[in-house]
Amino acid sequence: MNGLTLRHCHRWDVSPKEAVAIQERLRALVRIEDALPQITAIGGVDVGFPRQGRYACAAAAVLGFPGLQLQAKAQAQLPVGFPYVPGLLSFRELPAILAALAQLPRLPELILCDGQGIAHPRRLGIASHLGVLLDHPTVGVGKTRLVGHHDPVPDQRGAWVPLVDRGETVGAVVRTRPGVKPIYVSPGHRISLTGAVHWVLACTTRFRLPEPTRLADRLSRSGSGAS
Repeated sequence: MNGLTLRHCHRWDVSPKEAVAIQERLRALVRIEDALPQITAIGGVDVGFPRQGRYACAAAAVLGFPGLQLQAKAQAQLPVGFPYVPGLLSFRELPAILAALAQLPRLPELILCDGQGIAHPRRLGIASHLGVLLDHPTVGVGKTRLVGHHDPVPDQRGAWVPLVDRGETVGAVVRTRPGVKPIYVSPGHRISLTGAVHWVLACTTRFRLPEPTRLADRLSRSGSGAS
């Protein structure tokens, strides 16, 4: 156990209207600039929903860097206490994610989240929300687009184009493998856009997703009883 400390706290048993107000308050604390320590380990977090969605099964995987060897993993399962509302998914997932992260021997210097960072209607997706609560570097790695538009992405590994929403660049659409759909990378907290793209590509091997979130996804589904 690493003695996880929240730098900013709020209630989780809130209404959707109250959740939006919390997002509006926390978004002012997001830092989109590189403020990372030396990276020796990178974590990934993801959440599955077993038992007809009544429980959130969160998983955290920590990989050494640059070797990307698995160093630690943890799971936590909690009852879901918030309804499914697009744009407010962090209120369903973060309590379980925080519980999983608290079980790790130590927090990795950078955490990749399955979801969005500032590529979010209120610029506070799950990666930014987690980053602000912990005051810790985070990156959002989305499989699908939540907001914004973009030009076509060249079909070569490492190519990317800006993701733009309402005139603001909020992320990057990144090709991690030729012939495979791109992923949506956005800064969470204490990292720049170019820094977020750099670290995601540094963690991507022969699969579409970076290794930390790919392994966390597998772990969350195995823990939830999914096949």
